[in-house]
Amino acid sequence: MNTHLSVLALSAIIIASIGLAPAFGQTDSIMVTTDKQSYADGEKILVTGEVKDRLSGVPVSLRVVAPNGNLVTVAQIDVNEDKTFSTELIAGGALMKSEGTYTVTAFYGTEHRVAETTFTFGGSMGGTPASPTIQVTGTDFMVNYKITGGKLISITPDVEAHSLIIAISASQDGTLVITLPRSLIDAKMGDQDDTFFVLVDGEEVDFEETATSTDRTLTIHFPAGAEEIEVIGTVVVPEFGTIAVMILAVAIISIIAVSAKSRLSIMPRY
Repeated sequence: MNTHLSVLALSAIIIASIGLAPAFGQTDSIMVTTDKQSYADGEKILVTGEVKDRLSGVPVSLRVVAPNGNLVTVAQIDVNEDKTFSTELIAGGALMKSEGTYTVTAFYGTEHRVAETTFTFGGSMGGTPASPTIQVTGTDFMVNYKITGGKLISITPDVEAHSLIIAISASQDGTLVITLPRSLIDAKMGDQDDTFFVLVDGEEVDFEETATSTDRTLTIHFPAGAEEIEVIGTVVVPEFGTIAVMILAVAIISIIAVSAKSRLSIMPRY
């Protein structure tokens, strides 16, 4: 009799445990995935998912855990009308340094609406690497940029065309992300921002842009073999840097001095 009671008690405990356990990976109520299986330092991680039943006003709670069990990030993501959700993360940084497999877990509403996925990360030196800079020819401006698939060679203003000529060497399809100070080049219609025109080897291309009160950052995609990107605005600084302006000023002062001396030398003496 005691044996039967023990078996029944153990069965009850197992059933209760199963009922209370989170249903990780349960795809009938929620699913989550990443756009790639592995990432390098600085790459964008796109996390997407979908829920079976949308709960009004309830966000998806996202958690990313490192290989050593440390919590990397926590986020609250709104669920769209079509029952999908998405967010972007950047691989690397102060909390994502270790090489290995990271676990992404999505929680929605109750403990039974849980799903997870994993990705591998190649490791990071920590922190965000500083963007390289390049000086704009003939000016004192230094601009920040990032380029993949090629090399940025030079940036030269074209005052007459109100544009910047960006010389590149593209070994493969790639992307240039460049931050342009408004004091260097801008596109305006009255007091409102206007759209830049961007040409890659003479062909107009689409681009993405983010803007602040002081600069405009363009993300431009280019094909393998591309050699020139032209960004056309409504105003660009003259091709005179500080040194050139000083030389011009000295030359003007010299001309004025020589002219004054010449006038004095031809004046009659009494």
